[in-house]
Amino acid sequence: MNDAAETVLYNVSDAVATITLNRPERLNAWSASLHTGYFTSLDRAAADPDVRVIVVTGAGRGFCAGADMDMLQGIGSADGDGDDDRRDESWAHTHAMSIPKPVIGAINGACAGLGFVHAMACDIRFAAAGAKFTSAFGRRGLVAEHGVSWTLPRLVGQAAALDILLSGRVFLAEEAKEMGVVNKVFAPEELMAATMEYAKDLAQNVSPKSMAVMKNQVYAHPDMAIEDALAETNVLMAESLRRPDFKEGVASFVEKRAPHFQPLEG
Repeated sequence: MNDAAETVLYNVSDAVATITLNRPERLNAWSASLHTGYFTSLDRAAADPDVRVIVVTGAGRGFCAGADMDMLQGIGSADGDGDDDRRDESWAHTHAMSIPKPVIGAINGACAGLGFVHAMACDIRFAAAGAKFTSAFGRRGLVAEHGVSWTLPRLVGQAAALDILLSGRVFLAEEAKEMGVVNKVFAPEELMAATMEYAKDLAQNVSPKSMAVMKNQVYAHPDMAIEDALAETNVLMAESLRRPDFKEGVASFVEKRAPHFQPLEG
């Protein structure tokens, strides 16, 4: 299975795009075709005005078990330039964070290495009870890759991030929730239904423009002086008061009905 359209499945329903990593026989290990399929799917969802929320999950028993070992062996061989899709700079591995729509990870199983990187790049993470997590990098002679040294400490703090990264130990979804690696844990058979219920609520009841602006604020403002973040927020607030979504949000609340927010402009 080498074609990107087969290694990554794409479906849209109720304004939610579901992106499924689809190499179940390899626990969805990262490959060149999966790399292309995943990022093109994210871009496709970002460009589609009918999509308001994105859910990322894995087929079968795993979310993503990291880089395919055949690929890693090729990179490490003395005479191999390898098929290292990770050298493809068309997309940063933190690309999901730049998508102006919520990206929700539904972590259904093994989440390791590069899979862990991509889970941490999601905006919100739900996990199946018992799902296994590990960074694994140090145990492969690698470093904290592709932005996870930025994302992970912001989720769990420096001490917990160092524990996860330095030890490369395996921990389960329940501990992941305690540390802040994931937001919620559900029984495996309930994970997708619960994730889709949450995603559909966002799609139906929250302004797409508001979600895009708030996502950018949350990622950008912690690295700004509070005075600068506040000044930018005041400008953004004034702009939001002039948009039709503000009037619609107030009207829908007063009239006790579902809102009809405008789609996100491309």
